[in-house]
Amino acid sequence: MTEDEAVDEDELLTIGVFAARARLSAKALRLYDRLGLLAPAQVDEVSGYRYYRTDQIEGARLVALLRQLDMPLARIAEVVEAPDGATAVTRLDAFWTEVEARVAGQRTLAEYLRGRLSGRNSEMYEKFVVETVDAPEQVLITETRHVLAGELPAWIGSSLGRLEEGSRECGGMTGAPFVVYHSDVSMESDGPAESCVPVADEAAARAWVEKQGRTHAVKVRVEPAQRLAYTRITKAQVAHPQILTAFEAVEEWIPRQGLRMAGPCREIYFADWDAAGPEDAVCDVAFPVK
Repeated sequence: MTEDEAVDEDELLTIGVFAARARLSAKALRLYDRLGLLAPAQVDEVSGYRYYRTDQIEGARLVALLRQLDMPLARIAEVVEAPDGATAVTRLDAFWTEVEARVAGQRTLAEYLRGRLSGRNSEMYEKFVVETVDAPEQVLITETRHVLAGELPAWIGSSLGRLEEGSRECGGMTGAPFVVYHSDVSMESDGPAESCVPVADEAAARAWVEKQGRTHAVKVRVEPAQRLAYTRITKAQVAHPQILTAFEAVEEWIPRQGLRMAGPCREIYFADWDAAGPEDAVCDVAFPVK
């Protein structure tokens, strides 16, 4: 006698009967059991046959539907184990918001790639006005981290927040905060990136950094006066991959002016990010040049 043919007790269903009523395969049910998403109500110690309760049918169907959303197993468990329907919906909504944000980013990236592949790069670059500015020597308190593209926005906000708070003990801020990319930051490459806040008092800055110890990898450095080639972008354009086009526009402009790059690229945040609207200018993307 097979597992599917085993006689069930009054309140239990064999895996074959349960699979038919749940409109799933026995193979899928065994997988859900192995993944810890839907355990049988009882397993015969001798035969190893699995038995399920009727009230588990809805849970089995729910797991199957959630898997069709490509929901990670841990997130499925959170939804299935929610204490009530409202909590389950909240957890599903949170996951789906993340999916829609990811798809929106991928849609934008696809459009960016269409431009590159079709040779429309020059048309995209023409939308950006590139200029130069002379930046003075600056004392900086900085925080450096290896970070992937998906982690970057949250880290920029938190690291600059910590440095801006620290600047109060360093004579105050003397310029716009910025982020330097010492190497590529993408889904595969983790930089590092360096958040920087210009401050007034170098001695006080060194004392503040000493007090932090190794927390968040903070340090003080003095950046020499330099010339920057930059273009100004809106809050909407800061999103990836729109910002890549801005950087490429500056890169393409530099040699045409008889200049050369003299350091890593950066994003300079001169506006109140939270108060700014999508079309408000908030950031300069820039390269040191000679």
